Amino acid sequence: MRLALGIISVLVLVLAACGDDTGSAADEPGGQDDVPAADDLVTTRGPVTVIDEGKGQGAKLCLGAVLTSLPPQCGGPTLVGWNWAGHDGEYERSRGVRWGDFVVTGTFDGTDFTPTEVLPASAYEAPLPDDSDEFATPCPEPDGGWRVLDPAKTTDATMEQTIRAASGLDGYAGLWVDQSINPLSTQDDVEDGMNDPTKLIINVRVTGDPEVAEATLRETWGGALCVTRAEHTHEQLRRVQDALSSTKGVLTTSVNDQQVELEVVYDDGSLQARLDDKYGEGIIAVRSALQPLPE
Repeated sequence: MRLALGIISVLVLVLAACGDDTGSAADEPGGQDDVPAADDLVTTRGPVTVIDEGKGQGAKLCLGAVLTSLPPQCGGPTLVGWNWAGHDGEYERSRGVRWGDFVVTGTFDGTDFTPTEVLPASAYEAPLPDDSDEFATPCPEPDGGWRVLDPAKTTDATMEQTIRAASGLDGYAGLWVDQSINPLSTQDDVEDGMNDPTKLIINVRVTGDPEVAEATLRETWGGALCVTRAEHTHEQLRRVQDALSSTKGVLTTSVNDQQVELEVVYDDGSLQARLDDKYGEGIIAVRSALQPLPE
């Protein structure tokens, strides 16, 4: 199994088919004025926090980040008709605040959520995790395998120097560390060994010539190295991400390999379609916190 640990930076998003439109996203982030209502029943993707701060505003369905204080802090759509009496033993209480984790199914009108079925987290069976590795090294393994070329330049200090040098490259698009070649990568009790610079591959993406970039990085790095080409720089992609962060109903945004991921409270497909039209299909992935019921 491949593991990608010690990630230094997000990977580049390839904005194919969007031309030079990266700057215009701020003018029309998503083209969505309101969070749409769901025509049919929807459900959370798994257990989420339900919280009632005891201020007379009722319980809320926390679909975004939860601050792990005591009591926790979070917010989201109001839960119409929520009754804690039906969930004894499944929630906590502190300072007048009640909260618990549940899978909640019901109707959503774009603002409020009306539950029709509630499953406590203790009864939820999580799906098997996806073992695919999005941070695998894209370069083919060299003849003789991945190995150290210059031990004197394969240290913690030279790795830090190389990372700084990479971020200063013209057309820098992203950097990550792949430790799949480390024989300790499948063990949980050897964290220090996983940081061994001689047993990792530094991956860098640039919009310019990979060979030129690799020659620059070899001035400080003697370990395994993979430099590949990207279409757009890290800074260009961040500008797109920043523009999308103002989309109505947004929960989180992130830049991952080949895509900007945009998580929203609910999308009926219309937001994804508008972003596909604007940037090209597959460039931005809209992830809806509320999902249609599985068929």
